[in-house]
Amino acid sequence: MGVDTLKLQCFAPILSFPLRGGRYSGPANKQTGMAFKRWMLILLMLNITTPAAAFDFGSIDLNKVLKTVQKVQQATADIDEPQEISLGAGIASNLLGAAPPVQNQRVQKYVNQVGRWLSLHTERPDLPWYFAVLADDDVNAFAAPGGYIFITRGLLARMKSEAELAGVLAHEMVHVLKKHHLQAIKKSARAELLADFAGEAMEQKGANPALKKLVTAGTEIYARGLDKEDEFEADRMGVVIATRGGYDPYGLPAVLQTLQTINPKDSSFALMFKTHPALEDRLSLLDTLMTGPFDRFESQPDLAPRFVAVLDHVDEDSQPKKQGK
Repeated sequence: MGVDTLKLQCFAPILSFPLRGGRYSGPANKQTGMAFKRWMLILLMLNITTPAAAFDFGSIDLNKVLKTVQKVQQATADIDEPQEISLGAGIASNLLGAAPPVQNQRVQKYVNQVGRWLSLHTERPDLPWYFAVLADDDVNAFAAPGGYIFITRGLLARMKSEAELAGVLAHEMVHVLKKHHLQAIKKSARAELLADFAGEAMEQKGANPALKKLVTAGTEIYARGLDKEDEFEADRMGVVIATRGGYDPYGLPAVLQTLQTINPKDSSFALMFKTHPALEDRLSLLDTLMTGPFDRFESQPDLAPRFVAVLDHVDEDSQPKKQGK
């Protein structure tokens, strides 16, 4: 099975399952039945299950709740590309506020060249892709909606080839391509709305969907991480993109193997280990995926000499200037 066939598997759409069940035989009172059906509709729209006994249905202004749900659906619906880029820029600004880019134009240009080359082998080559090395000795990499990709100096220093860099960048790019962060933001907003509904039912407080917190919610994702399945998907699709770009497909697995040798108690790895699946699980899934189909691409170059020539200078003028208080 070649990479093109494998691509179809990696890009398979998520299936939605229809609701099943018999006709609702509801309360005899028509108004009560209508209220119950409307409440159940709200629960279905939120994709939750909640014990009926936990709520006082009669105390809730259902019209108000329905209007709130509609507002949240509008705010968290699939946004267009300009909005996605704008949201990503806000999140990226927060990330750069915590760790600015290294002050080394040669390294930044090199990483952008690798990343932009990879972008040409994705389904969204026209995004304004932006890549940066952060002046942070922790080991990690991040993506933000709209094409913003960051890798820390600490992770870059532990790589040995351009193929390894390509593997990590491609992994992060998949988070953008599959809109993983946007989906996580939607889930976050929905959970917050649910908490407000519970507060209104139990404490007679008005609902507050907190729509204006979407950017904050997006930034908070980096502290808790994406869903495990999103990370696995980024691994699977990332090796495909790197291979399409002409790189040794085993660049990403090589990085994961290097990280396996590091003491997990090392504080510079704490956030990465907290927000990603176990390295053993990621390597096992990649091994199952790649054994056989990727064998014919093993001869593709890792471009280690070019990588080393640039990264030998990563620390030159790379220390950020301290800001005055």
